[in-house]
Amino acid sequence: MKFLSKKYLFTPGPVPVAPQVLLTQAQPMTHHRLPEFSEILKEIRSGLQYLFQTKERVYFFASSGTGAMEAAITNLFSPGDKVIVVEGGKFGERWRELAGTFGLNPITIKVPWGKAVDPSDVERALKEHPSAKAILVQACETSTGVKHPVPDLAKLCKERETILVVDGITAVGVYPLPMDELGIDVLITGSQKALSLPPGLSFIALSQKARELAKSSKLPKYYFSLAKEDKAYDKDTTAFTPAVSLLLALREMLNRIKELTLERLFAHYQAISSACRKAVSAIGLSLFPDVPSESLTVIKAPEGLPTGDFLKFVRDKWGIIFAGGQDALKGKIIRITHMGDQSPFDLLIAISALELGLKHFGIKVELGLGVKTAEEELYSYLANS
Repeated sequence: MKFLSKKYLFTPGPVPVAPQVLLTQAQPMTHHRLPEFSEILKEIRSGLQYLFQTKERVYFFASSGTGAMEAAITNLFSPGDKVIVVEGGKFGERWRELAGTFGLNPITIKVPWGKAVDPSDVERALKEHPSAKAILVQACETSTGVKHPVPDLAKLCKERETILVVDGITAVGVYPLPMDELGIDVLITGSQKALSLPPGLSFIALSQKARELAKSSKLPKYYFSLAKEDKAYDKDTTAFTPAVSLLLALREMLNRIKELTLERLFAHYQAISSACRKAVSAIGLSLFPDVPSESLTVIKAPEGLPTGDFLKFVRDKWGIIFAGGQDALKGKIIRITHMGDQSPFDLLIAISALELGLKHFGIKVELGLGVKTAEEELYSYLANS
């Protein structure tokens, strides 16, 4: 007998979107060249500067986050430029692939999946390749849940001409990553992660140091041209037709973030991720990353669990949608996101489904122990929030 169930999305993008935010996209369509839309753009751009914690301009494109990654490559570099790539997962691979596609010379630092890069390895690469134009890295490697030491890498670049390019797609808005304060030269994110929006928008901001480098770039660009967007920015418009409805949702979400404050948003993610990690440990499971991010919890699949069947069962039977591993990690991990429109009580649902699903597949767990542990960890946060 199949019972009535709701769907709960715990994947690391797309993430759950608040109904009120979704409804903003149902407003009557407006034209993107009208004066009133220019006012909306000014409001959005101010909100993005608050989110990125920068005084620099933040640009957006109608694309997934990969579009902003491509924009970073094509606007900053020239064919043959050396760039140091931290490759410790699926999205580190994407930096290398993008660099290779556009004729750059990527110097790869291979990091075991699940490990954070050692800053001393990056420093060694910089000394061996002093002409390297940039370090390309993820703040959070979504495929493994690892949190890379961005502040340490920023320090390495401050006294060099090398710039730091950070894919913050599953980091911006989750934990502190202040662009100006840390000295991040390029920061990127996407709409379907911590911004709690549908997929379709990417964002990029450049420091003055990065802007200087961009002046000498010889790679071709058209749609992803920041020079075109810069001219449009001066006129409170966009170079091309923007994703109007998504931008209305973005304005709503940025206003919510300002009202909540970044500090409270970061505390929210810290509380939920900490509770999840402790719950996972309580039921005898191990975390996969050595330095876990607040964005998601990545769990080593227990011995004997047919992970693909487990994920399909909890999804199809109970409406609980977790994510599995990619490439070399397929069948080896379970990923539970904390991003998006989630309250601490959604975490209790996720932990409960995890326990019940494991028991269904014969894995020895004490039902309720993980939920109890998460509740105890969350109690103080809930009582004082």
